[in-house]
Amino acid sequence: MQTVKVLGKGQIVIPATLRNKYGIEPGIQLQILEYGNMIYLIPPDADPIENAMGCLTEAPSLTNELIKERKRDSQI
Repeated sequence: MQTVKVLGKGQIVIPATLRNKYGIEPGIQLQILEYGNMIYLIPPDADPIENAMGCLTEAPSLTNELIKERKRDSQI
């Protein structure tokens, strides 16, 4: 784990190894997320849809059950 110093205006310097690894360049916008006792800096994703594929499990899908239930409800 690396440490950084917070400057007078609340700025930090992200170490070069991490900037290079995550493609963080001057002018890029990072998302900042606070969760519990931690702060996350999230670099932009070149292709967020591509990287999100596969993050959800295929089964069980409740879509078909929901469609059947809505059809039953509409017949009442």
